[in-house]
Amino acid sequence: MEILLATFTTLFSVVNPFSAMPVFLTLTEADSPTARRQTGLRACVYMVGVLAVSFFAGQYVLNFFGINIHHLRIAGGILLMRSAFDLLTPGGNRDRVSPAALEESMQKDDISFTPLAMPMLSGPGSIAVCIGLFTKRLTYIDMSLIVFGFVLVALASYIILMSSLRLTRYLGRPGMSALARIMGFITLAIGVNFMATAIKALFQE
Repeated sequence: MEILLATFTTLFSVVNPFSAMPVFLTLTEADSPTARRQTGLRACVYMVGVLAVSFFAGQYVLNFFGINIHHLRIAGGILLMRSAFDLLTPGGNRDRVSPAALEESMQKDDISFTPLAMPMLSGPGSIAVCIGLFTKRLTYIDMSLIVFGFVLVALASYIILMSSLRLTRYLGRPGMSALARIMGFITLAIGVNFMATAIKALFQE
């Protein structure tokens, strides 16, 4: 349960599905409720796939390029801290999708994989977290719990995306800004923890 809870809480704050709500609403504003639900469901399924592949195959990719896992965790910590500062800074760059990419996505028939699943829900930060979760000490039960944590994050993301219109109306701009700063603060703490743990491990080697 500790592994499952740690996976869910860490990954949920990094995925931050609340930040995907404006893009989701913009790209699906002309869709029917059924089409919107199908798009959200596919995006969350794709997200689980991306995270699972990153978790299981990430270590082999790092070994191929000769990258130490601790180096990845330091880089991931810096990336998370940068994203957190964007959320904490008023007027900061909080967009994970550029305006040009957003305009191009409006012309696509299916936007569930890009830009929703990647990079909105499973971006570089969440991929780095998933790779960092894998260690040789994990048992098959531990790995299955971690993957189940991915599924729970996807389920929570789906619920939030489906409620995005009501949440946006209820919270308003001030509420969304406050929520972004809360998620940014949590993400900043995770980034600092990533860096501190990796640096400590490097000095102990």
